[in-house]
Amino acid sequence: MDQSLPSALALLPLLLFLAIFLGSGIYYHLQGTEFAFYQIQAPVAALPALVLAFALSRRSLHDSVETFLRGAGHETIMAMCMIYLLAGAFSAVAGATGGVEATVALALRVIPESLLLPGLFLVGAFISTAMGTSMGTIAALAPIALGVAETAGLSLPLAAGTVLGGAMFGDNLSIISDTTIAATRSQGCRMRDKFAVNFFIALPAAVVVLLTLWLFSGGSEIPEMETLQPLKVLPYVVILIMALAGFNVFAVLPAGILLAGLIGMLTVDGYGITSLAGDIWTGFTKMQEIFILSLMIGGLGALMKEQGGLAFLVHKVEAVIRRCSRGGDNRAIAEGGIAGVVALTNLCTANNTVAIIVSGDVARDLARRNGVSPRHAASTLDIFACVIQGVIPYGAQILLVSSVMELSPLQVMGKVYYCFLLALAGVVAIMVRAARARA
Repeated sequence: MDQSLPSALALLPLLLFLAIFLGSGIYYHLQGTEFAFYQIQAPVAALPALVLAFALSRRSLHDSVETFLRGAGHETIMAMCMIYLLAGAFSAVAGATGGVEATVALALRVIPESLLLPGLFLVGAFISTAMGTSMGTIAALAPIALGVAETAGLSLPLAAGTVLGGAMFGDNLSIISDTTIAATRSQGCRMRDKFAVNFFIALPAAVVVLLTLWLFSGGSEIPEMETLQPLKVLPYVVILIMALAGFNVFAVLPAGILLAGLIGMLTVDGYGITSLAGDIWTGFTKMQEIFILSLMIGGLGALMKEQGGLAFLVHKVEAVIRRCSRGGDNRAIAEGGIAGVVALTNLCTANNTVAIIVSGDVARDLARRNGVSPRHAASTLDIFACVIQGVIPYGAQILLVSSVMELSPLQVMGKVYYCFLLALAGVVAIMVRAARARA
């Protein structure tokens, strides 16, 4: 059988990984074990899945290994891994030099108690829209959110979900986001047209999130803070300014690391080059788990794609669309199919940009055959890819914010309110468009 043909068996490795990772975590949680989801680390849980994926391959072991390495070494995977390292280094250096405490003190002085969580969401939304990357946003904002939440007595999982939600706002909406570029190119529409459609879907979701977070922020008690140290806040200010100016994340984070280190040398007794180098290395080592897991998931996704797992998902979704679209207007069903294809693909690849690229041709074909405009198809692709990416416990974004804030991904995934509301807004938008078409 041609390995490019649809095959349900090709999805078994992903199911095995989830069964081990989630199943063991749930088991140990029920047993009352502390850090239940860290009893079997995610990269270790991925090993049996990789073995199964190699066993299912009908190609030679050499060819299968080559496929795995291409997936693990894909440019998006490599970019994420480098961001992990830089984010870890910046967090470690800023923490060691007092930057986190100083920034938290300033934030708690400026932001009213009732607006702490909405403030974190808004800052995350602005940064991610300017930078076009959720990963860079999380790397810059998560350490601040951790300090704010601990000092003000806020829920750490909720603070993490708030930062992640703000980061996914810009990831989905920014015109320089890789997901926006992939969606518009694959559907053949202009970025500004897709932005216009997305904006009126994302905005209501963001407003509801802000109101919800305002309710959760109520009752926070902020203790007396130490004397402000504005100089130590400067690395974060520079990061925010560079982000809003549109600098690449690979320029933003190193600038933050170097500036934080320089300020540490000027303000902290005994802090020198050796201390800076040690803190950078400490930051690197804190990110080793998600670094390794990202490589494995990238390779596993490539194997599943080659063996027909993604083709199987696409085939099933198309079959459902054909059955449901008999004798009526097909636009809403086709858009639902586009959302389903990209969502299922994202579950398998754990990368929203890759999911959009993989499902783009199918989405364009569905849109053309059923009268869906390119801008609406692009918007649907981007929205539902970002929704899934923001909540899957093995996705890069949730792993990064969980690592920085020392939480289990499952503690965070239920608190990413923006992604859930964005999904709801996306479904409502599809239904409204269908109603207008019938009118």
